[in-house]
Amino acid sequence: MTVGTAVQLRRVLPARQLRGELTVPGDKSVSHRSLLFNALARGTARIDGILESEDTRATMHCLRALGVRIDEPGEHVVVVHGAGRGALTEPDNVLDCMNSGTTMRLMAGALAGLPMLTVLTGDGSLRRRPMGRIVRPLTALGAKISARAAGTLPPIVIEGGAIRGGQRVETGVASGQVKGSILLAALAADGPVTVIEPAQTRDHTERMLGAMGAEITRDGLAVTLTPPARDLTAVDVRVPGDISTAAAWIVAATLHPDAEILLRNVGVNPTRTGLLDILAAMGARIERLEERTVGGEPVADLLIRSAQLHGVEVGGDVVPRAIDELPLVALAGALAQGPTVIRNAEELRVKESDRVAATAAVLRAFGVEIEERTDGMALHGGGRLHGGRANSVGDHRLAMLGAVAGLLSGEESEIEGADAVAVSYPDFWTDLTRLSLS
Repeated sequence: MTVGTAVQLRRVLPARQLRGELTVPGDKSVSHRSLLFNALARGTARIDGILESEDTRATMHCLRALGVRIDEPGEHVVVVHGAGRGALTEPDNVLDCMNSGTTMRLMAGALAGLPMLTVLTGDGSLRRRPMGRIVRPLTALGAKISARAAGTLPPIVIEGGAIRGGQRVETGVASGQVKGSILLAALAADGPVTVIEPAQTRDHTERMLGAMGAEITRDGLAVTLTPPARDLTAVDVRVPGDISTAAAWIVAATLHPDAEILLRNVGVNPTRTGLLDILAAMGARIERLEERTVGGEPVADLLIRSAQLHGVEVGGDVVPRAIDELPLVALAGALAQGPTVIRNAEELRVKESDRVAATAAVLRAFGVEIEERTDGMALHGGGRLHGGRANSVGDHRLAMLGAVAGLLSGEESEIEGADAVAVSYPDFWTDLTRLSLS
């Protein structure tokens, strides 16, 4: 697996047209889980279409440090040789999760019930992200786990422990990473563990663990895992395209006055399609073609054409299903007719950056009037973009937001920290050039 490196500063020219067909990179959430879950299972699993990025590299690095053999026989192909949870070995150094919150939170759950010492750390951005949300429930289940700043910030120290079953744990936040961390710890419990969410989040963890032999049931917002009597069974995975990555092109094609883009093999898991629902409510023209199931995940080709949008209110249960795409929703709201309000999105404040403040800063660089709120943003709508110089603040989603705004603006723009896209989409700038006619 090789990861491309982009330059720090990129110029973006306005696009006269947006035309073309792409297969977007593999889903980041599914890629992480296919690596980690198969490492905990028994058997050999082939993962096709895996995302090759800095974030997935972090998960592979940590697993190899725990003694897992991972081969890379071809591009976007990885083979994981799992020997069961008990075969993981204590690492001789700290585990570096780099910038990947998914790696840190899921890894913590997987290690919580193992009798060994591990320390999880990451880069400066990751060490500022909230980890009390996993430290508290894992401790309540019986794990010996601590973290900096009274158990709220990385590094995280895990000594393992006896995980107690028969418990109901409320996550308190709508986070698929938190839910996944608790469910992974529950694999080592002496009885069923129930996780209760405030709103349903992405369900890749439940789908994949269920396919591997874990007994998982859902009752409303409660998910119960009954630990399997034996090790999970490794499963081959074909990773669908990442809808969070496809979002940049979906929004760009919708907002551009002369656009038609076909995106192949995009994952349309209903717990991830909040963006499509929001844009449909705004008047977007997005067709799902060749809907099918691949490796247990719903997949479709998406055909996106230019559309005139109107403003909407975004809040409630759709927010967790579109959390990574909300900066792009704000851009859509800026150019739609009428006001758009995004609320109930406090989680944006604790991503790789404060994505409320950072989104507002990027859009203001292009001339957008935007009101920053504690739990979201408000936009007047009906605006026009001028060329600007936007700073990604090291956040891959903000770098892509700035690039899309640049394609839609009236003049040349510049994106600082453009290399941040390597976290989830190393070929982003190449694909942008392929789709845009200037």
